[in-house]
Formats: sequence, structure tokens, C-alpha cells
Amino acid sequence: MSAVRGWCPTAWRPMAAGDGLLVRVRPRLGRLDCDQILGLCAAAVRYGNGQIDVTNRANLQIRGATDSSWEALVAALVDLALVDPDPQREARRAILVAPNWQTGDDTYRIATELEARLAELPELPGKVGFAIDAGATPILTTAPADFRIERAATGRLILRAEGRETGVAIALGKEVDALIALAQWFVATGGAEAGRMARHTAPLPDWAAGGDHPAPPAAPLAPGRHPLGAGQPLPFGRIDADTFIAMLATFPASAVRTTPWRLLLIEGATHVPARDPLAATDACVGAPACPQASVATRDLAARLAPFVAGHLHVSGCARGCARAAPAAVVLTGRDGRYDLAFDARAGAPPTRAGLDVRQILDHFGAA
Repeated sequence: MSAVRGWCPTAWRPMAAGDGLLVRVRPRLGRLDCDQILGLCAAAVRYGNGQIDVTNRANLQIRGATDSSWEALVAALVDLALVDPDPQREARRAILVAPNWQTGDDTYRIATELEARLAELPELPGKVGFAIDAGATPILTTAPADFRIERAATGRLILRAEGRETGVAIALGKEVDALIALAQWFVATGGAEAGRMARHTAPLPDWAAGGDHPAPPAAPLAPGRHPLGAGQPLPFGRIDADTFIAMLATFPASAVRTTPWRLLLIEGATHVPARDPLAATDACVGAPACPQASVATRDLAARLAPFVAGHLHVSGCARGCARAAPAAVVLTGRDGRYDLAFDARAGAPPTRAGLDVRQILDHFGAA
């Protein structure tokens, strides 16, 4: 197996990083029961380095696998029903599900049907994904997806292509038919070359070009109490296997749900988690763990966060993997130094360029 990079990894197609191969896990409905968590953690320690990321698509990412261990890791995940044994089917399972679903509701119904009909999807670019956000109010608006089922301001469910402000109302029970049809149109009209729906400029087919605006979004899940349990924040979206196991003892629970907000939703938990001091801070893994990064990120982000008003984003390179949205303060790595910009995304033209760590700390009075 030669290491691959430059796209979102999957279990069957790991990606090389500075600390080994990344193996991505897409839990069905974004949910793991206790046995799956214990099995995943054991596999992460045995076949990786024990570090687990929660991505902005609510996937889990096991770090530190090797060319000689990743196949055994995937086999363990298949046994846990966390990875599909068919690599092609697994590649199609890029389904982001609103984590506040309840059994039998619209989100559950649509996501379950889409999972069952994956074979009907065309071959899509590796970063293309679906968001099933059919609760009373959308909550995945800022999470990455290309095709969305969400609630409209009218109360109806709509299908909306990413990059379009409006969607088309879909008859009850026909949502997955419409999703598959739009994915097929995307491929047939050259969407694979564009790579993402938001970059695909072909006019939508008449049947998909509706005028329904999504309902105003609700706030993302936050740390603390939740009707389904409790939200547990993860600094920088990472947890090690031992801590994950210990969490189950601290918060007796039947299952854990992943979210795209550096947060785990622990079903049935009653204990209120401690406040995350880095809740308004994003930082990718940085150098040396990521070969694309030219600078370290997380130590600097943790030192700087108390001195920044608003959201802070420290990115190892201009790709901005940790945060796609603008931040009040963004530091972007370039050639071993940092570019500083305000109210911007990673890679934006800097206000100050080529700074070292000491200059950054001095600028914010954090030295």
C-alpha cells in the first residue's frame, strides 16, 4: 500500500501525515455504542498511536497507523460495524447527520434510507458529501456538505445544492430519490471536474431549482446539558484512547454521538462537562504531524487564546483545514513563519507577514 494524500482519507484509503497514516471512520448516524467505542480505542492503541480526531464532518480519524498495521486496523473496524467491508460502498458513506436526531424522525428516516441505497449513487469526488439536517431548525448550515436536505422557512423539507441560496421542496418520502438524482446530474454535467458542488457552475435542472429559503439556523450544539445527554468539548477536536475510555466511566452512557463542532454528545449523561477554555479557538494539527504545514500551531494557539477577543484560527498552511469560516484573528503558516490577518480566512492577504512566535506574542501582549 503506497501512502496517499491530497483528499479526505477513508478507512480503505488512508492518508499520509507526519505521524503516520490517517484512517477515517464514519459511524452510522454519527453514533457509537459503548462496545464500539471500547473496540475502536483498543484498535487505535494497537494499530495506531492512540490519538483520535473528531473532524468537521463528524467523522473519527485514527492517527499513527503504518503501512504494516492499517489493514489490521480496518479489519477490526469492519468487525465493529464501523467500516463497510466493501471499499466502494464505504467511499460513498460521506453522510453528515444532524446529531440531535431521534429514532423515527425525519433526519433518522432519510439518513437510514440513504445509507441503504448507497449503491445507487454515482462515483463522486472524494470530498463530496451529504448533510441530512431535517429537524425543526437547521443546525448544519456551516458544516461542509454538497447536497443538503434541510427544513425550509415554510416548514417543508427542501433539497439544496451547496452554493445556492434556495432549494426545492421535496415530497415526503421522496427525499432520497431527489438526492440521488441530483448527485447523478452533478456527475453527468461535469461536477467531478469541478470537485465540489459550490464550484460547479452548471445551471441546476429545472426540477431542482426551487425558491425555498432554509429556515434560520439554530446554534450548534454547545458544551453542557442537552435534551439527549451532555455535550463534552474536545480541545482542538482531539482525544486519546485512554481519555475516551475514561470518559465512559465519568459519564455512564449507552452511546456517544459525534458532531462537527469539536464536541461529543454523550447520550444519557447528567454531569455537566467543564468549560472548554479553547472553545473559540481552531488550530489544525500543524507541523510536524502534517506534511503540508510549515509551522507548529496548537501550542501557539493555546498560549494566544486568552489574549484574543473573538475567534482565533491558527493554520499550518493556507488550506485552513481546521476552519473554513472567517475568524477574528487568523494566523497562517508560510515558509516557517506566520502571516497575521483579521476577520479573514486562512491564507488571506496578511496585515503583517513573516512573523515569528515571539513577534506574535508581543503583538497581542501575551509574551
